[in-house]
Parts: sequence; C-alpha cells; structure tokens
Amino acid sequence: MYVATLLTSPTNPSLDPSLVEALRNAWGGGDAVWLATDEAAEFTLPALPDNQWQVWDDLQAQGVDLVVQPVEGRRKKMLLADMDSTMIQQECIDELADEAGVGERVKDITARAMNGELDFEGALTERVGLLEGLDEGVIEQVLNTRIELMPGGKELLATMKANGAYAALVSGGFTAFTAKVAATLGFDENRANTLLVDGGKLTGKVQMPILGREAKVEALHQISERLGISREDVMAVGDGANDLGMLGLAGAGVALHAKPSVAAECDIRINHGDLTALLYLQGYAKSDFA
Repeated sequence: MYVATLLTSPTNPSLDPSLVEALRNAWGGGDAVWLATDEAAEFTLPALPDNQWQVWDDLQAQGVDLVVQPVEGRRKKMLLADMDSTMIQQECIDELADEAGVGERVKDITARAMNGELDFEGALTERVGLLEGLDEGVIEQVLNTRIELMPGGKELLATMKANGAYAALVSGGFTAFTAKVAATLGFDENRANTLLVDGGKLTGKVQMPILGREAKVEALHQISERLGISREDVMAVGDGANDLGMLGLAGAGVALHAKPSVAAECDIRINHGDLTALLYLQGYAKSDFA
C-alpha cells in the first residue's frame, strides 16, 4: 500500500480540492484526507502509478509538491538534518566571507560545491583559507544579525520529538553555528567542522578530518546503531551534493529546495513546502503539530 501526499506553500496555501479529487480518481486512490486546509492532503494507493513523475512535473508548474511512498514505516524515529540552506536560510561560510570582503568569490565556490561540481573537502579548505585573519567575534555577529531559521523547523523538531524521535544536526559547516542552531531548535546532538582560531583571529584552517559527505553517512550509521533503530527509521533532509549519501541511505531522504542535480537523484523532492512538509509526509496533520 502506498500513500500520495500533495502539498503547497504554507505562506500561500492554494491546494485545490478538485485537483486532489481528479488525481485520486485517475489513480484509483482511497478517500482524500486533508492534513491542513488548502495546504496538504493525502490518499492511499494500491500500487505505484506509472506516470508519477509526469504528474509531478505538471504539478510543479502549479506550485504543488507530490510525494508517493509506502504507507508502512513512514513515521520516522530519527531526523538527520543538514544545516545550511536546510535548517537555516543561509550558507554560514558565505556570510562570514561577506564580512571578510571576499563574499562573491566564496559564494561562487559554495554554489559549485553544493551542485557537485567541486570536491567538497577541497572547496571547503579553499574557502576557509580566504577567511584567514578575520576576527573571531564576527562569528557571533553573523549569528545574531544574518542567520535566519528555515520556516517550519521549530514545528518539525517539536512534533517529532514529542512523538519520541531523536534529532541530529550534521553539517559540513561549522560547530560555532551548529551549536547555536541545535540549541535553538532542540536537536539532541550536532556534528560539524571546527574553525581554528589563534589570538582571536581565524587561522584560515579547519580542524582535520573535514566532515563532508562520508561523515554524514557515518553519522547515520553510528546514531541509528546507538539508538537500536534501522536506517529505514530515519528521515534525512538536505539540499547539497554532500547530502546525497545520507539522503540515499535513509528510509526517507528529502531533497528540500535542493540544487537540481541533487533533487534529480532523490524520490522525495520538496520545492514549494517548508520544513513542515516533512511532518505531512509522515502523516501528521497540522492539528498534530507540537
């Protein structure tokens, strides 16, 4: 048994009931269940539709996300989340680079690395090198003035944790940022890279080994084993090429507003919804949000 979930942007909820009914009828689905008025609905299916991706493409043009997944096991016991452009709206290193006066150069490298065009470790080393000499206090300044949480993150964490799930933040970014974001949102643990500081200034180096794509996969294995759960019990979410390992391994790997090359490799793609989409995918209604 499968379930089809349709959802749209919470800031402009415009999911047409007639669209849901038309698709339900075309696919021979069960009764539609509305998880949030005008925003999210679902119905069960006896089998995977042959034209799923053609329909997905058509719905994207209407501002609607469509996900089809097995019903069994869709409510997850662990959330494994990327940070930059996933749990927060910015890329931390780009914001630091702006303060260091090398913003455009670093943003270009970041974009290419996240799209899988550059080796992540090499790209990180190069970008951090451009921050050499930056005052350590700029980190706090960026945290306080430039970093904004991604909409829906607080509801996602609170609801999953209220239902017994474990939450881990795993980032190719920096511990100075993940510690604050994890504490604000209620993550149980966080893993990231450490910027090295000497005499109150960034040295332009990062503590080795660098936490990249493989480290996120290792985190999934280590934490799920520690919790006594399987990878099928994990929902992972990210947007960049360095997230593809964990997205492919998790029971539900969600490409959230992801780079096109990343989304193309994932079966769950959210382009219009926010982080609350991850709750709808698990069958939570808006009235269930903590």
